[in-house]
Amino acid sequence: MEIALRELYGVRCGDKGDISDISLFADSEKAYECLVEQVTSERVKKHFGSMVSGHVERYLAPNVLAVKFVMYGALGGGAPSSLRSDNLGKTNGASLLRMKIDVPEEILAGSKRAKAPIEEIRATSSK
Repeated sequence: MEIALRELYGVRCGDKGDISDISLFADSEKAYECLVEQVTSERVKKHFGSMVSGHVERYLAPNVLAVKFVMYGALGGGAPSSLRSDNLGKTNGASLLRMKIDVPEEILAGSKRAKAPIEEIRATSSK
């Protein structure tokens, strides 16, 4: 089933200069495995497109079921020199949560984090 990351994962993010970091958190081993398999540095870079001019590094933190992405050249030069209306890394987490991945229904059904019943998620994911 194709879903947006927001249906299954939590996020924390930050920034320093022109670098933005985003961490995604799973609530189960199976959801973490799905995250590691499908959300790669390449997919994150493609998701952000021209908003990230540098490379994207990925770090795995299996002890806390998290994957961290560090995006270079992600904030238009950083807060003092950027002309972007939102030049902080906070909104990048919300943007990444819109990325869609394929998740087996049993992982979604067993999630403590899923915000809606699986039937509702199924209906909205097909749009």
